[in-house]
Amino acid sequence: MPLPKFLQDLNVPQRQAVTTTEGKVRVTAGAGTGKTKALTYRYAYLVNVLGIDPANILCLTFTNKAAAQMRKRISLMVQSGDYNDFVCTLHGFCVKFLRQEIYRLGFPKSFSILDEDDAKSVAKQCMDEMGIPRTEKTVRQFLHDVAAEKALTGYIDAYMLPGSHLPGDAAGSPLVAFARQQLKTWSLDFDDLMNFTVYILDHFEDARKEWQKKLNYIMVDEAQDCNTDDWNLLEKLSAGHGNLFIVGDPDQCIYEWRGAKPSMFVQFPAQSDIVLDENYRSTPGILDIANSVISHNVNRIPKTLFTRRAEGRAVIHYHGKSEKEENEWILGQIKTLMEAGAKPSDFAVLYRSTYQSRGIEEVLLNAGIPYSIWGGTRFFERKEIKDTIAYMKLLVNPDDDISFLRIINTPSRKLGRVFLNSLKDKAQEDGTSLYRALERHAGDYPQKGAKDFLNLIGKGREVKNEYRISDIMNWVLDTSLLKKNLREDQDEERLENIDELIQSVKRYEKTHAEEEPTLENYLQDIALYTNTDHKKDNTNLKLMTIHQAKGLEFPFVFVIGLSEGIFPNLKSVRERKKNGEEEERRLMYVAVTRAEKALFLTESEGFNISTKMNKYPSRFLAEIKREMVVTEGEIPEELWEGTRMMRHVLDQENYVPDVPGAAALSSVGGGDPFASEREAYNSPFKIGDKVVHDIFGEGTVIGMSDDCSTFEVQFPEGGTRNIRAGFLHLSLSL
Repeated sequence: MPLPKFLQDLNVPQRQAVTTTEGKVRVTAGAGTGKTKALTYRYAYLVNVLGIDPANILCLTFTNKAAAQMRKRISLMVQSGDYNDFVCTLHGFCVKFLRQEIYRLGFPKSFSILDEDDAKSVAKQCMDEMGIPRTEKTVRQFLHDVAAEKALTGYIDAYMLPGSHLPGDAAGSPLVAFARQQLKTWSLDFDDLMNFTVYILDHFEDARKEWQKKLNYIMVDEAQDCNTDDWNLLEKLSAGHGNLFIVGDPDQCIYEWRGAKPSMFVQFPAQSDIVLDENYRSTPGILDIANSVISHNVNRIPKTLFTRRAEGRAVIHYHGKSEKEENEWILGQIKTLMEAGAKPSDFAVLYRSTYQSRGIEEVLLNAGIPYSIWGGTRFFERKEIKDTIAYMKLLVNPDDDISFLRIINTPSRKLGRVFLNSLKDKAQEDGTSLYRALERHAGDYPQKGAKDFLNLIGKGREVKNEYRISDIMNWVLDTSLLKKNLREDQDEERLENIDELIQSVKRYEKTHAEEEPTLENYLQDIALYTNTDHKKDNTNLKLMTIHQAKGLEFPFVFVIGLSEGIFPNLKSVRERKKNGEEEERRLMYVAVTRAEKALFLTESEGFNISTKMNKYPSRFLAEIKREMVVTEGEIPEELWEGTRMMRHVLDQENYVPDVPGAAALSSVGGGDPFASEREAYNSPFKIGDKVVHDIFGEGTVIGMSDDCSTFEVQFPEGGTRNIRAGFLHLSLSL
């Protein structure tokens, strides 16, 4: 059969991925190798060439945005209507499945879905019943406990089916209380969507066989990010026809910390194994860096990215004597490139943790270069930073009602709406600020929290000019219990932001030492960062964490803060050992492969807020062959020795790779017998007809769709397929 014209712009491995339609197929697709192109062309090949009805193709991805983009691309390659809602996310498929099948469990098809806010509302109702205080922390913990119980117990049988015995009270179980509320409104949360789908497939053979029969072909994008439950569902759905096509890249799995299992992709029992390794995005020099770093990982499928693009700019590794010097060098490079014609939107500055944005934000603001925090919040707009600054503002100006209202109950002092309304009335009567009204009428309020707040602000106002700004700020963070609450919440990111704020204040004190800076001076100077218009604009330079950069690409990329303990992240390596290190290295690989034309790797000396020690260059820099980069800035040999020392300290335990001993998926076999003997009026074929397909050969019609547009055909070699009428013709042997 001649090659369809629309496949001629694919390279050989891409074409192989598209046309290898039968059995278990694994496509390992490196960064920038046309993974999505291959997947969408494959869908079009199944529909346009093989004649598979789109209703019998399931195409899964991980985000609604990715699914929408995939549907759009597919729509341009097939005739109108030749794609359907089965191009969706995993949870999206579960919803479609349950709308048809959940009646088996006594739920109405119109069941509701609890989003994150809905789940919090239900949790609060349950907590009221159980007498549990409703703080942000306790609500989050309550939902965590519910999810943990759902993961570990047979809760559907126990609590979610008609006739299930629910104890008269919650019996101390968050799940019991939560399930009772769910049953009142026939609602499911996100965990339920997957769990109920698998439960029905396991407990209702007719439903399982019908769906296995329906889904001739299953394709999964970003399969390296599948968790154990995802793989379990894919195994069940694909067991009928055995046609499971997975595409992904274990080297880009950066969500193992939330359940992704790249090892299951690596161990997938593929009958056809294809590697896409020709990169269309980056220059050879950038790919050399990516290959050099990722080759140190063990849990991967070996591949080496290459490109036919011409050599571009040399990759630069910059070493600064301080973070300030590092940020100013980055600014200088950006300015030079912009003078040569680059636009702000051509640049991305990537970092491992959100707190690292502060320094680069400062130099960009001062230079008037427009930027956006992609998918996040500017440093001085983050809640924990605004809370801290509000305390400092009130020390300087007790008549600042905006700051007063922000922090009077942050953290909670049990000063609710009744208290605030009363205080506002008194302030209005006296013609004064809220703080002054509280001072004047303190005796009217017996609440301990009100007195504690007055004492804190009063004491701070007395001593604010006697101590350094950083000392006052540390005292406020400790005395107000702001920092204690963040520690109890185990909110590492916000704690890092607070630590970075303190370090930035210390740098401010150092650079303004001759002026003997005051708290008033400091607040006045940072007003620039809190009052600047920062409406998001696609024409702006982008600042983002590496996690947020996944799937994006930019002409010029800066990967900053490449210090041991920052990147790789200290907590990740310390807690998860080599598994953590490998995921950090995959993050580095993702960061590097975002760059199209030029890549800049930067780090500096100074204090490391993660390790509470001096900074040393990242091990990932040490893994790059020196001839692959141009180094700017002198790096003393003792710093590289520090890198080796830090690595040794963090890597004391032996590596036990997270690779299961058995294959991740196995075929369960079993046929799908024809369950209906309908014969439609005016049908081009009838049941029992011998028909011929250009690819699958001769087969027998064993079923048909209601409108006779698609026929289920049994082929001697290829099993059953659901194929549209136009791709079949009667066998001449008749």
